[in-house]
Amino acid sequence: MSAPDWYTSGLPHIWLPYSQMKTAPAPLAVRSTRGSLIELQDGRSLIDGVAAWWTACHGYNHPHIRACAEEQLARMPHVMFGGMVHEPALRLASRLAALLAGDLDHVFYTDSGSVAVEVALKMAIQYRINRGETGRTKILSFRGGYHGDTLATMMICDPEEGMHHLFSGVMPSQYIIDLPQDAASSAAFETFLETHADTITAIVVEPLVQGAGGMIFHPPAVLRTLREAADKYGLILILDEIFTGFGRTGSMFASDQAGIVPDIITLSKALTGGTVALAATVARRHIYETFLSDNPEHALMHGPTFMANPFACACANASLDLFEREPRLDQVANLEAALSEQLEPCRTLPGVRDVRVMGAIGVVEMEHIADPATLRTRFIAEGVWIRPFRNIIYLTPAFTITANELSALTSAIQRVLSCG
Repeated sequence: MSAPDWYTSGLPHIWLPYSQMKTAPAPLAVRSTRGSLIELQDGRSLIDGVAAWWTACHGYNHPHIRACAEEQLARMPHVMFGGMVHEPALRLASRLAALLAGDLDHVFYTDSGSVAVEVALKMAIQYRINRGETGRTKILSFRGGYHGDTLATMMICDPEEGMHHLFSGVMPSQYIIDLPQDAASSAAFETFLETHADTITAIVVEPLVQGAGGMIFHPPAVLRTLREAADKYGLILILDEIFTGFGRTGSMFASDQAGIVPDIITLSKALTGGTVALAATVARRHIYETFLSDNPEHALMHGPTFMANPFACACANASLDLFEREPRLDQVANLEAALSEQLEPCRTLPGVRDVRVMGAIGVVEMEHIADPATLRTRFIAEGVWIRPFRNIIYLTPAFTITANELSALTSAIQRVLSCG
């Protein structure tokens, strides 16, 4: 089938993400989506194994989200959030506050995960400034971590993860060390804090799963260690739940499994069920209250043009409706069991280093992937959309994926890896 006019005329003007445009394979032309299927312009269908970069937790085009989106679009697609508020944003904020642990009560909306993390960093630093504290401006994060692609978030990502090393030295360096997971790393963590805590304002971590750094898992005990250290040294604990939030790890939020309350949490991706961009940075009461003052300079001076977009907030409320009405966490538990069973045979295949599963995340870690683009092409030939990166092949499907669709994904991985 020949390419449509919009494809041939528009493609030369597009700059794709994470791609060397001189050598990148031609992108697939998508016509429509439904459930866990991506319908291509040429008539083929692909089973989506990554749920649109981990966002479409209810599958594509869920009728409830679509109906709420259509209703909101007809009423008010957007209005500025400066000096005005509206029902979708306020209702969503109260629902998020009720879902989140402890006194995570104050929601600041943005429109992407990277910006949500930027706002969290800004809150943490200004928290010190508003309290009259000086010298505590450093951020502590961890090797294997990823927190976004903007300039400030790049400085807290693992410098060895490969995406941002070209920008080394552009922004002020921060502290990046190993997660305290065993006796040696825990001792090193404690020693580091004893030496540097008076220069640190916050600790930032992806709870339970470091996503784009390689789907690296750690147990809930690590989060409890971080919470205890933050309390001991007077640090702000920021949990980046952009990937892990809304059921992906088996609980509504990954931090729930550790029984801790972070000081700030960042949310995005599945917040709207993968429908439209929206993010939120949610702070505890003691953080928020340091910004309340007669001094106008104590205000948080940040305001994305499309923050609290009513259309996006309506979609997020619809997504939360589905978590209340449909057995999403039970579906994730079933996915965890199925992924564990169906991916385990990959452990004996050539070049496989590890197989691991948590919630609706299945990972086959390879010794090395020489050409991810070619591997992706082989998966397309199998009728599935799986996007390997670094040295991993992973599945993060919609929670509503059918048993047959999931089996098609895991079987495709086995067949492709068996062929070498």
